[in-house]
Amino acid sequence: MLLTELLKGMVIEEIVGNDKINIDDIGYDSRNLKKNSLFLCIKGFKTDGHLYIKDAIRRGATAVMVERTVEVEGVTVIRVKDTRKAMAAIASRFYGHPSRSLNLIGVTGTNGKTSTTYMIKKILETCGKKTGLIGTISNWIGEEKMDASRTTPEALDLQRLFKNMLEVEADSCVMEVSSHSLELQRVEECEFKVGVFTNLTPEHLDFHKTLEDYRNAKKKLFYKTSLCNVINIDDLDGRKIAEEMKDLSTPLLTYGIREQAEITARNIVMTMTSVSFDLITPKYTEKIELNIPGMFTVYNGLAAIAACYSMNIDIKNIKKGLKNLRGVAGRLEAVEEFKDFAVIVDYAHTPDALENVLKSVKDFTNNKLITVFGCGGDRDQTKRPVMGEIAGIYSDLTIITSDNPRTEDSMKILKMIEEGMNKTKGKYHVIEDRREAIVFALKSATKGDIILIAGKGHETYQIIGDSVFEFDDRKVALEIAKEDGII
Repeated sequence: MLLTELLKGMVIEEIVGNDKINIDDIGYDSRNLKKNSLFLCIKGFKTDGHLYIKDAIRRGATAVMVERTVEVEGVTVIRVKDTRKAMAAIASRFYGHPSRSLNLIGVTGTNGKTSTTYMIKKILETCGKKTGLIGTISNWIGEEKMDASRTTPEALDLQRLFKNMLEVEADSCVMEVSSHSLELQRVEECEFKVGVFTNLTPEHLDFHKTLEDYRNAKKKLFYKTSLCNVINIDDLDGRKIAEEMKDLSTPLLTYGIREQAEITARNIVMTMTSVSFDLITPKYTEKIELNIPGMFTVYNGLAAIAACYSMNIDIKNIKKGLKNLRGVAGRLEAVEEFKDFAVIVDYAHTPDALENVLKSVKDFTNNKLITVFGCGGDRDQTKRPVMGEIAGIYSDLTIITSDNPRTEDSMKILKMIEEGMNKTKGKYHVIEDRREAIVFALKSATKGDIILIAGKGHETYQIIGDSVFEFDDRKVALEIAKEDGII
């Protein structure tokens, strides 16, 4: 594609060099560039693409896009005000505006995004729709599964994923939309049919600073939709967003249990392995069954149902899709090999998520509830004592341990959690090494107990300092149990 075509309609502050050259590829990582590429200089949290211009040129860049004046020769230099915003527009144009050809559903909120997207995907596939998925656990293009490095990819990677989905004849895509991606304009050129809001609780305040800023970031999704906005009005911030969205040209569809919502659930019945309820909609009432326990499953189910309802998906396919979903990796995932007591792995890493899963598990515990958890380093510190207090209230025994401490002192993190724990009468131990913490939990369990290992869920690694180590809570628990003859 000609560089002039890529830049058409964009606000350019300055071009130095020939803009009639052909661009065969685009990229923001100099290490991955090909010949005749456009290199986009993006400022990240840890480094700045402007520092790698010379490396990009050596690897084949014939044009670079920058935010500041740079002194380079032999390539075309395009200066814009914001390279992130420009990257979204250029990527969409380079890959042929792929989101326009997809039924694109975006799900945002603090908790429940992953489970809701998997529910929607299952329903759409039940209808015979070939559906891609982009999210925290992994990305799916047709039957191909790829690891995900972040909840929502950078704009360029995102548009390429959409393009790849179209190449395998996918007609739909459901994706998690993080507050970071909305604030950093990664989804700026995405044309969403449906937007879904699950809930909002304090999270990522190291980045957004205030809860209002966090909500305002989430809210941006609902100005990018054309078919419907689906909002949980049991959530206080959801009600605020719904109030703002009601006058948009895009229709609003509400869901909830306590408030007067259009999509709601009645006669909820929960067991250790499932939940069922009567679904009430403006058009019909139906019995819904899901093989995932917990009240949060009811909310995630309502979100998925409302999104599919807005797309006129037949209720038979909605019921069948939800009934056939066997759970989501790392979300209240039972390690089936344990028989005398239960071991459950869950991704809960926010106060609200931890409280929800502890409440759900507590309802089905015949004996002790043992919780193993920690908090991530280089992230919001305010939630640490809060999560400690929650664990102390609901657990019979808590083992406070390392999560992903990253570059923080892990013992400092544990002490902050301990502050909250000490506000309760809950029994606890502090064991910094996560493997040893799981050992202690398994040795402390007796028949009928439940061990909840929280915080990492589907993750198969632990980040300590700048190093990444293999660590899968589920596999580690099994290894220890086999070594000690527990199973």
